[in-house]
Amino acid sequence: MRIAIGQLWQETNAFNPVPTTRADFEAFGVLRGQDLIDQLHDTNEPGGFIQSLRAWPDQPEIVGLVRLPAWPSGPATGQTFTWLREELLAALDKAGPLDGVLLALHGAMCAEGVPDVEGLILEAVRAKIGPIPLVATLDLHASVTPRMARNADALVIYHTAPHIDVFETGVRAAAVLKRILIDGVTPYTALVRVPVVLPAELANTQSPASVSFGLCDHLSKREKQPGILAAGLATVQPWLDIPDHGSAAVVVADRAETARSEAETLAEMLWERRNQYIPLLTPIPLAVEQAARECATGLVVIADSADATTSGSTGDSVHVLEELLKRDWPRPVLVPLVDPSLADLQPGTTWEGSLGGKRLPGKSLYGAWTVERSYQAAFTLSGHLGRNLAIDMGTGVVLRRGPVRVLTTSRPGPHFAPPFFTSAGFDPFTAAVVVAKSPCGFRAAYEGKARLILMARGPGCAPADFVTLPYANIPRPLWPWDQEFTPDLRATIHTSRSLRWSRP
Repeated sequence: MRIAIGQLWQETNAFNPVPTTRADFEAFGVLRGQDLIDQLHDTNEPGGFIQSLRAWPDQPEIVGLVRLPAWPSGPATGQTFTWLREELLAALDKAGPLDGVLLALHGAMCAEGVPDVEGLILEAVRAKIGPIPLVATLDLHASVTPRMARNADALVIYHTAPHIDVFETGVRAAAVLKRILIDGVTPYTALVRVPVVLPAELANTQSPASVSFGLCDHLSKREKQPGILAAGLATVQPWLDIPDHGSAAVVVADRAETARSEAETLAEMLWERRNQYIPLLTPIPLAVEQAARECATGLVVIADSADATTSGSTGDSVHVLEELLKRDWPRPVLVPLVDPSLADLQPGTTWEGSLGGKRLPGKSLYGAWTVERSYQAAFTLSGHLGRNLAIDMGTGVVLRRGPVRVLTTSRPGPHFAPPFFTSAGFDPFTAAVVVAKSPCGFRAAYEGKARLILMARGPGCAPADFVTLPYANIPRPLWPWDQEFTPDLRATIHTSRSLRWSRP
């Protein structure tokens, strides 16, 4: 028995003007064939695939296809999409005869003229492999489309935000494949498109106070029920400007009616709780003022979520930095910033110039800074978004003005992660203030350790109040743009490929 595994991972922010290119994927780390298996055997969803398959009683041959990852950013160019598609299909051609395929996808990737990249990829893979089982994993913030559901035998979605179950989602997907391929279960996928788009700031499945806590618990319990192969809620990435925009409930079961009933119940639960996702944000000046009062007794984390690099923003907003510079601080204040133009600055020199507003046109700060050090922003990420995930954000420099340090990087990345700050020579937990370019995921590292966490309201291309952005292609009615309407929360059923083709 031969099972192929592959990965295509990128989250798109339609309002980031910086396009995603082939170079971005190659910089993150493209892997092909056996290299994928050797290097990712304990990393994220592919690691979950590999370790699960190796534990099957009759261990299958694992065939590495290709790993294609890029950090969240603007839409991919058309040329990049063509390259991605050709890479994956060529890997399938090279793989030879297969009995099943496991793909790790994000689910919220767009390219020029292609609003549903993963749907088209799954469609192309299905056409290539025929009726063998195809199971795909998706990020919790995926835009799950009918095309995805039609072409995969099962879609398995993260349950947690912060995303601390990426490896476990790979394990769950491999278990679903086993049910189909070994146990002979015929899967039925029920998809309910829920016309809501929700901010991420309060969607903390690890906090009993969060609306998402109960939903995550419900999903885990449902997957333990006989007959249910997978259950998920995809509370879509808000900053997509696409015709299929909206959230989704997805249930895969061995009976169509079970899948339908469970998916519709999940959809109703999400719809009824939609108002509980709306965060109360603090204006930046007030957030900095509050941080100044509280930091004497511990770390204060200010979430600059509108400029979250984890949400595909540009990472070069300086609105929070501007306010931080107005005050004195008892310990270091750490502010991340994406600016590749500064990579060649020499430590020990004084640099005078503008920070910010280069990737997303906007406010910039002109002034003189001491170049304290240069560093390589390379480390291993475990926690939100990663398990043993190699990250390389390129060459950075630390700029100092008094207690404020700006940690620049050449590429965007997890500008919240403790190992990022450590790579630059700082212990974030002993700082006065850390600015986290993240709406919620940073909590996996700082909740319970920070004296105070503040969610700042500022400009950027990933704001919580996204209704102010110039969307042009979204469907209507859609909450929160439209407040008073009754949604159609009926499920559509997508059957196993085995009911459409005869297995060889």
